[in-house]
Amino acid sequence: MHPTQADLNVRPAPDKELADIADYVSGYAIASDEAYDTARHCLLDSLGCAMLALGYPECSRHLGPIVPGSVVPNGARVPGTPYELDPVKAAFDIGTLVRWLDFNDTWLAAEWGHPSDNLGAILACADHVSRTRVAAGSPLTVRDVLGYMIKAHEIQGVMALENSFNRVGLDHVVLVKLASAAVATHMLGGTREQIVDAISQVWVDGQSLRTYRHAPNAGPRKSWAAGDATSRGVRLALMTLNGEPGYPSALTAKTWGFYDVSFKGKRFEFQRPYGSYVMEHVLFKISFPAEFHAQTAVECAVKLHPQVRERIDEIERIGLTTHESAIRIISKVGPLHNYADRDHCLQYMVAIGLLHGDLNADHYTDAAAADPQIDLLREKMEVREEPRYSRDYLDPDKRSIANAVQIFFKDGTSTDRVEVEYPIGHRRRRPEGIPKLIEKARHNLATQLPKGKVEALLELFLDRSRLEATPVPSLMQMLQP
Repeated sequence: MHPTQADLNVRPAPDKELADIADYVSGYAIASDEAYDTARHCLLDSLGCAMLALGYPECSRHLGPIVPGSVVPNGARVPGTPYELDPVKAAFDIGTLVRWLDFNDTWLAAEWGHPSDNLGAILACADHVSRTRVAAGSPLTVRDVLGYMIKAHEIQGVMALENSFNRVGLDHVVLVKLASAAVATHMLGGTREQIVDAISQVWVDGQSLRTYRHAPNAGPRKSWAAGDATSRGVRLALMTLNGEPGYPSALTAKTWGFYDVSFKGKRFEFQRPYGSYVMEHVLFKISFPAEFHAQTAVECAVKLHPQVRERIDEIERIGLTTHESAIRIISKVGPLHNYADRDHCLQYMVAIGLLHGDLNADHYTDAAAADPQIDLLREKMEVREEPRYSRDYLDPDKRSIANAVQIFFKDGTSTDRVEVEYPIGHRRRRPEGIPKLIEKARHNLATQLPKGKVEALLELFLDRSRLEATPVPSLMQMLQP
């Protein structure tokens, strides 16, 4: 017989990376009290971020049904709006609201991201499933939501510890899609095998490029990219539950799998098994709506504000010491073209802190950016890496996000070098941070909800046992305007 060229068409067992996630989602029992307590504060913070974002027309124009006026029976509700949507569009809307102002929680490692982005899928599926179950008396509770949050955080965060998607040009929202697809499939009634099928579809999907996060193309897509990813996770879950088969070697297939096509032939590496580590260590953005690598830099600038506010014209140069990831992601010179460009510019955010002693979402608007002093200060900044900061950023026992700022004046004098290694939202500063997080939520919720409803929500969230027992439809009703 003459030799032939043909592929061996034998389906392998699912890739271990897929099976491990499915086993975790379908079978892992969360035992960490700290994780549940942190998830409670994360949910409150995320809902506040969503309400604050509703005040920005650039965000709210993305919301609502694809076909205006359409009604979905037992639809998922979008907090702060009258919309009741299918769970895919609701996931997009909720995810976009939570993420829009760059004010929700953060995870930093070899890859970075914002695990509460998955709340788009989690809240949309929880409300939709619960409303269909109400007649049977078995809606999901907020404790169920917190459990799914812990698992979504863990999938996204553990994957990010050792695997850098940004180094191959892919956006971190692929991990939002992955985590959302996994938990949504389970929430909607899927089996372990169906979770494997759904997340295999995630890797077969083309993944978003990071183009919209970096000079010279930074733009508003970065504010809805996570909403898009979490909604795609729900869509893939629904397709799987409708009978769509998966692709067992979506990662490892020679030539055609994700590893060969998109990850330079490398396999994923894992620092730890899935548990509850990520929720326990997640970072909260408490003080500033800013890309997280700049949080401590802005904190330094705010501390220096009283020393420089009357001497802005006397500044000769500004020394800004940071870590490698901040330099790679948000250090930029030249014109800044829009809101998204500015909140991903380390120098812009530091300049605002020095000038105003604060940084809020309005400081990224065109009107605020018209202040000529901002660009004058940016031109005087010298950014350099401190190797220790870069090492401690990746150290699993530290996970610092350090920055330092020092101002040098034309007369030869200078300020002290102000250094902040751990932002107020870090696990090491939880006792200091949580009261401020609650006040942040109070302020943000009040931008869209009446005072009585805000206080009722805070009272509920501060009573953990009552909150966890609350049916999801009851919570979603409280969030309606």
